[in-house]
Amino acid sequence: MKTGAIAGGSAIAPPTDPANKGMTVNKFNINAIAVAIGLAFSAGAMAQTMSKDEYKSAKDGIAAEYKSAKAACGSFSGNAKDICQAEARGKEKVAKAELVAKYKPSVGASYKVRVARADADYAVAREKCDDAAGNVKDVCVKEAKAAAVAAKADAKAQMKSANANEAAAETSAKASSKAREQGADARKDAASDKRDADYGVAKEKCDAFAGDAKTNCLNEAKARFGKP
Repeated sequence: MKTGAIAGGSAIAPPTDPANKGMTVNKFNINAIAVAIGLAFSAGAMAQTMSKDEYKSAKDGIAAEYKSAKAACGSFSGNAKDICQAEARGKEKVAKAELVAKYKPSVGASYKVRVARADADYAVAREKCDDAAGNVKDVCVKEAKAAAVAAKADAKAQMKSANANEAAAETSAKASSKAREQGADARKDAASDKRDADYGVAKEKCDAFAGDAKTNCLNEAKARFGKP
């Protein structure tokens, strides 16, 4: 991956750090990338139902829009180009997932849309971390990963709850109670996944210290996240 000066414009942005004053925001580049990609990948605006021909046409449109967006990234260089391409790929994948969810709606399809969004955000954030170096970059990557883990954990919990509720709606009140329990378990699992990811970020930040300061930092992280 190449390096360059660009930051911001994503749901997951690299952290700021007083010790890394060289990281600046290049508003011109990020605005230009937004214009380059434009309003492409508009599958989410389509009707809830569509024919097979409409689906094929929309799919072809997404492919054409991705090709155009990727070509527009050619006007950039270095990490700005990498970010632009990651954004274009992410938008394409999300648009495809949204299209399938509208063509054949289901709990699983909705879950895949949320996962596609999490992956797209992570890919862009990961590229932006290349503007940093050392521990600042390591923390940036961990934070980006933690955000993706949280988004996917929430998506998985929602899918499990929705599936349980659908099954319960077809059976008895006893099944409805079980569905509520399954939903609670799914949310508990999601919280655990997110806590583990956040703990990973906290540990990575401790690498900026040494000696007793690092030991104290790690101990505080363990206490905060309930780790042995």
